[in-house]
Amino acid sequence: MELADALTYDVVLWETDRVQVITGDVWATARRRADTRIRANSISVKRARPPTAKTVSVTVLFADLRGYTRLAEKLPPAQVVPLLEEFFGILSKATELHGGRVYHVAGDGMMAGFGVDDPEQDGARDALAAGYAMLNGFAGVAARWRRELSIETGVGIGLHQGNVALGLFGPPRQRTTTLVGDTVNVAARLCSRARAGEVLFSCTVAASLDAHPTADAPVRGQIPFLQLPQFELRGRSELLDIWCVPAVERLAV
Repeated sequence: MELADALTYDVVLWETDRVQVITGDVWATARRRADTRIRANSISVKRARPPTAKTVSVTVLFADLRGYTRLAEKLPPAQVVPLLEEFFGILSKATELHGGRVYHVAGDGMMAGFGVDDPEQDGARDALAAGYAMLNGFAGVAARWRRELSIETGVGIGLHQGNVALGLFGPPRQRTTTLVGDTVNVAARLCSRARAGEVLFSCTVAASLDAHPTADAPVRGQIPFLQLPQFELRGRSELLDIWCVPAVERLAV
């Protein structure tokens, strides 16, 4: 039989310097063994499921360290690390104390959510109380850093209440639970506008404070609030009514 015919009807195995032709029952047995090895060594590939998310009404808080760029420029990186740990320690403690949860930390900023686990509450009052606690908690630290490091720092905070998507997001194998949506964007914008030592919050937070007054949490009259001129968010068509727990320089005006 020619080699071409053997390739047509049988299987040719190469063994170093000779050719072995397998036919009939021997071929069937070899094929069964090969199929078994292939199945044993095959990799099961599962189609990735799209991440699921649920819509919840929450208050999102963004906090950012003012003066961080100057601090990082002046100090060695290894000396910056414990300062950031001290800063985030104050923020996370205030968040947890008032029933919130930290969802994201990056650089010198943090995002937290309030009211996520309680469908009866939107978290606005707790978020404001946490923001106020962050201002007070960091004031002494900022004074010490000014005295010891000759660096001016502070914390700016933004709050917005509304619907968000809560779910697992991120690259495969690195997904984390976080909040996504326009509410998050607005809170971040308000944080970027806040001065050092100041909490800015939107009209939705203010409306919730008026709608759910309590005796054991900060309300208008207990914390000095100022209504500021309407705020234009980049990329949005409507102006936003905003209020603030003001920094000292605003109260002095």
